[in-house]
Order: sequence, then structure tokens, then C-alpha cells
Amino acid sequence: MKKSAFDLEHQNSSIESKIVASLERVSQAFRVLLWNESKEFSLTPIQVQLLIFLLHHSDEKRKVSYLADEFNMTKATISDTVKTLEQKQLIKKEYETHDTRSYIIHLTKKGKDTAEQTSLFAKQIQVPIDKLHATDKENLLLSLLDIIHHLNKSGIITIQRMCFTCHFYKSDKNGQKHFCGLLNTKLADTELRIDCAEHKQTE
Repeated sequence: MKKSAFDLEHQNSSIESKIVASLERVSQAFRVLLWNESKEFSLTPIQVQLLIFLLHHSDEKRKVSYLADEFNMTKATISDTVKTLEQKQLIKKEYETHDTRSYIIHLTKKGKDTAEQTSLFAKQIQVPIDKLHATDKENLLLSLLDIIHHLNKSGIITIQRMCFTCHFYKSDKNGQKHFCGLLNTKLADTELRIDCAEHKQTE
């Protein structure tokens, strides 16, 4: 039986387990920062995440069904969150003419201001990243992209708009020499995207 990454005796002799445990600590930091930010604005963490997502994404991604997939939640949970945000006058619904049950969610002025302020909740995590050498940043990005890609292929996380899952992305057999078919250009490691507005899921 494979040992847990959180078994200290095993962890102390396994660099892989130390990395997993470190990622869990970073995840915990995100939760703490998000929770602190949400309390300051009398919101829940998912309400804050939803506002930030709406601030930075296009109309076709601002629907309940898409948001449910994005956040790995049920449509009912997202609908309840949207209802609360509407009551707080942070969002408004634009019903579609061809289907009055379907609507696009827009931020109000108050919602946009709140989203812009709360979107900085992770700034403390960026402080040590800013101090890394450029090569270390590139290696860290590639490693994280590989981890996210694996989690996506395993079905643990759903929607991913990253280069590695895009119809337009190509690489050599070693997963290097990145190329974007949409832009018709080679991509440097630093140009790989984690969330691309032009992303088209591979078939």
C-alpha cells in the first residue's frame, strides 16, 4: 500500500511527499486569505470567487451551468449564490430572448467595485513568487501546469482553459517547443496561459 504524503516518517524521506504537503499548505493559505477577505465584505468565499470570475470572463461564461462546471458545484448551489448576490445588489440578470429560463449574469457598479477589491486577496502569495529568479519562475509555472493538466485528465477538476487542453496548442513529443495554431506562432514557456479567453477544448 502506498504511504500517505502526510505520514511524517515517510514524508521526511520523500521529496515528492514534501512537495504534496507544501502544496497543501499553500492551498490552506489561499483558503485563509479568501475567508478573511470574504468576512471583511460580509460575503462567503464562494460569493467572492464568483464575483472575481464574473469580473474577468466573457458573457458565455457568465451562466449558471458554466459556473457550476467551473467551480465543481451543483447548479442549485450556484443559483442560490447568484440569488444572494442579486439581493445584495452586486449582480443583475439579463434574460435571453430565445429562452427566458436562461440568463447572463452581470456585475453592478457595486459588484464590480467589490470584485476589484477582493480580487487582490492572494497578493501575499505573490510576494515570494515575485522574488524568484526568472528561470525558477518558468520551471515552477511548467510544473504547476503539468499538475493541473493531470488533475483535469483524471476528472478531479473540470473546466480548464489552459494551453495544454486547447485545440490550437501543439508541442513536440517531449512536450516542449510550444506552438499556438490560433496565433500561428511559437510560444515561450512564459507565454503559456492558465486561462485563455480564446481557449477551445480539444475533442
